[in-house]
Amino acid sequence: MEILKCEGVSKIYGSGDTEVRALDNVSFSVEKGEFVSIIGPSGSGKSTLLHILGGVDKPTEGKVYIDGTDIHSLNEDKLAIFRRRQIGLVYQFYNLMPVLNIDENIALPHLLDVRALDKERLDSVVEHLGLTDRRNNLPNQLSGGQQQRVSIGRALYSHPAILLADEPTGNLDRKTGEEIIELLKESNRVNKQTLILITHDEGLAMQADRVISIEDGRIIKNEQVRKIV
Repeated sequence: MEILKCEGVSKIYGSGDTEVRALDNVSFSVEKGEFVSIIGPSGSGKSTLLHILGGVDKPTEGKVYIDGTDIHSLNEDKLAIFRRRQIGLVYQFYNLMPVLNIDENIALPHLLDVRALDKERLDSVVEHLGLTDRRNNLPNQLSGGQQQRVSIGRALYSHPAILLADEPTGNLDRKTGEEIIELLKESNRVNKQTLILITHDEGLAMQADRVISIEDGRIIKNEQVRKIV
């Protein structure tokens, strides 16, 4: 079942002699439960693509469908709600609220929707992250790896249609980075969470089911690495 479809997406900045085409007619699709990595050098357009897939930025041309919804046809209010409920975003820098504890940071998108807290779901996520004994801590009382775990928990809490991770290990040491990738892979494998990983690291990219290579805003390779079970 197709969960994401990117159709002829281009992103253009400026015009005339100053025009920069960050993305150029990018098209691909992702199946539900698939783990896809998008790899490319700095300036290749991969982060621009992630922002468009995540509804954070709009394409100049083309469409993005998530679970059948043309996300960029939604008005700002409806897109914000859709993004909180259906798109999980994990960045290199954790973007946690410094005055909120672990539980509050994880549940924040849900609370912004003015929906009742799902205590059972929250307990399950915190336990899965290995943070049960830290849940009352503020971000500045946590290590970098623990903060990134909270960021992942926030992205997963609402059972999103897709999880987008932009260089999630880039601010971590090697060992902690490996633990974070294993956590993401486990969520994909055990919970069938659709995962799209943006990276410049070929070693990380090759752990996915499929690798999409991007250069100068264009897809130059789309390779199946392993069969989806």
